[in-house]
Amino acid sequence: MSLSIQNLYKTFNGHVALERIHLDIASSEFVCLLGPSGCGKTTLLRIIAGLLAADGGRISLDGRDLAALPARERGFGIVFQSYSLFPHMTIAQNIGYGLQIRKTPAAAIAERVQELLEVVRLPGFGERYPGQLSGGQQQRVAIARALAVNPSLLLLDEPLSALDARVRVGLRQELREVQQRLGIPTLMVTHDQEEAMSMADKIVCMNAGRIEQVGSPRELYLHPRTRFVADFMGHSNLLPADAAAQLLAEGQPIAPPPAEGMELCVRPEHLRLTPRAGAGGRVVAVSFLGSIQRVQVQWQGRALLVETGSDVALQEGEAVEVALAGVASCAWVRADGKAFAPAGDGPCA
Repeated sequence: MSLSIQNLYKTFNGHVALERIHLDIASSEFVCLLGPSGCGKTTLLRIIAGLLAADGGRISLDGRDLAALPARERGFGIVFQSYSLFPHMTIAQNIGYGLQIRKTPAAAIAERVQELLEVVRLPGFGERYPGQLSGGQQQRVAIARALAVNPSLLLLDEPLSALDARVRVGLRQELREVQQRLGIPTLMVTHDQEEAMSMADKIVCMNAGRIEQVGSPRELYLHPRTRFVADFMGHSNLLPADAAAQLLAEGQPIAPPPAEGMELCVRPEHLRLTPRAGAGGRVVAVSFLGSIQRVQVQWQGRALLVETGSDVALQEGEAVEVALAGVASCAWVRADGKAFAPAGDGPCA
């Protein structure tokens, strides 16, 4: 199955919620809609699900137009942030509910429920009730319920955000494994960059109702096409051309910006600090994070964020030399926020 979205738009009381969205989701692909609150990602998901009508545009599944189909006839599985389980039903009854309303034979329902309990690693939990399960276990049940009807597309609306950090990390790995094993095309809404980068084949980064950039996690992180993507995807240092020219990489100056009004996006881990008396940088603060440390540096009148190994001993107030680890580890973006696509593979070389 493949989903195609063409020229989709939506407004609320004159406010543009989605602005001419074009997007394709291939068979077996895991796609994350990533962006800040209010960027339109949940609106897009709800329109795809059939829970909200678009003002215009086209959504098709394998060439079949979905506009006239109500949500219940689209054959999609949906998992929301809240588990939305029926508290008076057992886990088995919750998982099999969609099959029951489709009048599937009881024996087939029981077999499918047991199969899915194994898939989401909850064997033997069928006779329990939602109130007897932890939050992470309840979300596994919600995922199993969505998978029970063999959906042509799985839609996930921030399904892990209500869980604590340790459970969230474990469950996103399990969810990704299940999706890969079953080969179901999946679209997930999230505002968590780490979550999107660890799970997605493709990330759709959205801002103010528009798609800023589509690509693999590596592409968006290392080669952002807009200032918003550079700033939103993880941490970044955005330097104007004059400041960028002062950074050296192994003795070679950075190539000049390809156009006027450009800024250089340098990730914190791509900067190198060397303690040296009289150097132009000064350590302002050091945050120890276990395997790494984040260092705030004042350099050439600008604040920089640098990530180093925690074995590098740095003290507040210490003078440091700042250098770029390599010219291939940065990207030019337009300061005015518009998209920029560099020619060639090395945007800074």
